[in-house]
Amino acid sequence: MPVINIEDLTEKDKLKMEVEQLRKEVKLERKLVSKCAEEIKDYIEERSGDDPFVKGIPEDKNPFKEKGGCAIS
Repeated sequence: MPVINIEDLTEKDKLKMEVEQLRKEVKLERKLVSKCAEEIKDYIEERSGDDPFVKGIPEDKNPFKEKGGCAIS
């Protein structure tokens, strides 16, 4: 897809682009933010028991655990 420089377009072309964009946006399903936020919160709370950032990774399954230490004597 070629890059379009907006400054090079005529006013008519700019308005056509804007109308095309608005036609796309009008078809989108919209929801209330309060409803979406509640759904996201519920989703996160349902899965928090499996989240390694919340409950941690068991030492025996941690691929990033240091294999050995370094001792300077």
